[in-house]
Amino acid sequence: MATQADLLSLKNVMSRRYLAKASTETVTTFAAAASVKPAQNVVGVGVGTKFSDGKETSTRCVRFYVVQKIHEAALSAKQLLPSSVDGIPTDVIVTGKFRMFNTASDNKEKRRPIRPGTSVGFQFPPPKDNFVMAGTFGAVVTKGGKQFILSNNHVLSENGLISLGGRIFQQGLLDGGKASTDQVATLTQFIEIKESGTNKVDCAIAELLPGVPVNPRHMPSVGKLASTDPIAPAENMLVMKTGRTTGHTRGKIFDIAADANVPYEDKNGNEFVATFSNQILIVGMPGSFSTNGDSGSLIVDSATNQATGLLFAGSSTHTIANRIEDVLAALNVTLVTA
Repeated sequence: MATQADLLSLKNVMSRRYLAKASTETVTTFAAAASVKPAQNVVGVGVGTKFSDGKETSTRCVRFYVVQKIHEAALSAKQLLPSSVDGIPTDVIVTGKFRMFNTASDNKEKRRPIRPGTSVGFQFPPPKDNFVMAGTFGAVVTKGGKQFILSNNHVLSENGLISLGGRIFQQGLLDGGKASTDQVATLTQFIEIKESGTNKVDCAIAELLPGVPVNPRHMPSVGKLASTDPIAPAENMLVMKTGRTTGHTRGKIFDIAADANVPYEDKNGNEFVATFSNQILIVGMPGSFSTNGDSGSLIVDSATNQATGLLFAGSSTHTIANRIEDVLAALNVTLVTA
């Protein structure tokens, strides 16, 4: 029987084989169509239990996450995904294409004191100033005696499109925020999303302006975090979040070691595919766990009320989150609970 180390080692090999060759090509015809290229259909590789006839088994395997399953008759031998590698079984799971959840309840409204779980965002500079956006204020964090809004890079900075010192608003301008009156913070730091190699986090912080009232308790029903320390994610862990669009939802962690491809843009508007390694995959219980506008939401363990992830992308069926310990380490910040 394969050990967890064997599974993770094979996952890394399969990630390099299938995820590194992805491009931003899309199907634009009106007929039903799909790419038979594995590098276009495979959007993630992870580790977990195998499913058979829709039922979960106890067999541990390497998982291929795909946009859609394609009938074997339409594929050549080179295009088929392996059913096993070196005796280690694999599984193919349909997730759909992953995308950032950055634009699209009460969570969309202006809040004073400002609170996690609500609408937040930046103002597009020319020539994109005919667009407005909003994402989610994930948590309050601190370093050097100062307090900051924690969210995604693409919610606060758009991968450098918004320069350090840029204005951050609550509520986001998409939700009715006003650039003249609703600035609450300035962009302080973001971790660049890289086209080459792999990424671990999509995160940024914005320093709160003097005099802006803040309540670190999340919008209901997450409330106060139990600890400033995060908790490591685990398969089948029950989790929850409060987001700008879908509010409070519950889910279950499906994978804690997923590698995934997500489309991004650089600060000049050029599209590319970014590969993220060792991410958390979550499924909703019931229904969808998140959608557009929920990016930046803090993922919290339902049993302990400790943070475990930072939501940044997903599909109609699966949500992707960074490990919160990686986020905090990358930004050198600490969660604030009260």
